[in-house]
Amino acid sequence: MDLDAKKILKTLNPRKIWVPVVLGLGIVIYLFLSDPEMSADKLSLIFDATATPILLAILVFFSRFAGYIFRIRSITNNELSWKSSLYVIILWEFASAVTPSVVGGTAVAVFILWKENIKPGKALGYVLLTAVFDNLFFVLLAPIALFLGMESIFPSNSESSHILEDSLSALFFLSYGLIALYTFVMAFALLINPRLFKWVLIKITSLKYLRKWRYAAYERGTEMILASEQLKGMGAKFWIYLSLSTVFIWSSRYLLLNFLMSAFTRISLNEHVLIFGKQIILWVVMLISPTPGSSGTAEAIFPSFFKMYLGDYTIIVNILWRLFTYYPYLLLGAIFLPRWIKRVFFHGKAES
Repeated sequence: MDLDAKKILKTLNPRKIWVPVVLGLGIVIYLFLSDPEMSADKLSLIFDATATPILLAILVFFSRFAGYIFRIRSITNNELSWKSSLYVIILWEFASAVTPSVVGGTAVAVFILWKENIKPGKALGYVLLTAVFDNLFFVLLAPIALFLGMESIFPSNSESSHILEDSLSALFFLSYGLIALYTFVMAFALLINPRLFKWVLIKITSLKYLRKWRYAAYERGTEMILASEQLKGMGAKFWIYLSLSTVFIWSSRYLLLNFLMSAFTRISLNEHVLIFGKQIILWVVMLISPTPGSSGTAEAIFPSFFKMYLGDYTIIVNILWRLFTYYPYLLLGAIFLPRWIKRVFFHGKAES
């Protein structure tokens, strides 16, 4: 894996935050201007919010952040200090926010852990493992969401006029299929038989038109074997912590929107369950977005799923949702990245 500092820091460049910000805000402004029922006066509806659900949204926001820090520290067997764990999560989230979800930030995450004194083999193992468990959450929960939501889980044409809605179902199943395939291949390679994975990669790239990728395939296979070796002998406590923290992290993320919506409109328990399920479907679609951090895509799709519950409050909750789940990581990354660079590059060994 290429851990060249210049390439990694180019990816983490704080100047990149303007691209997703412009995309996201541009879509919101377009939705606002294109809605004939929307007027500037309706933005004052934000003051209709009730305090308790907003406070609960803030609570789950920080809870999710704490869950990420706990998970990375626990799976590294406390090799990371709490301070190092904080830096890792902020920069990891920042990298995810400034790169397309479909591209992924594996190399960036491994580099960050490496600079925090985690050996590259271990760092790769931890990063791939968290990616597998995060994706497993969607792979296992999405069919349940589809079953519980039945026909209501996808937006109907009557709920909005966006052209994108007509293909949301197809986009979901395409994204779900790709995620499921990637997850099970990575899980097999990482946890069951990495040598067979390497052999298959080499065989595939032995074909005439794929030979130029043979060396890269050899390297990826070797890295997978090394990463797999780092995870051998982990006890039950390790896997329980990893599983429970992953469920906690993603549940907290989704409950945040449930609370935000509750601040503006009355929602029944059954509707809360359906909204939670819709978010899983929405997130699976967002994972194949070509934009940084799904910026623009998320804002565009949001009304299709939730306008039926929010009505005139849709734009407001859309903005608040992204303010809680996306923009904080752009801001924190821009603040903490220079400090982290100074800490790990100019202070020698990372501080504990």
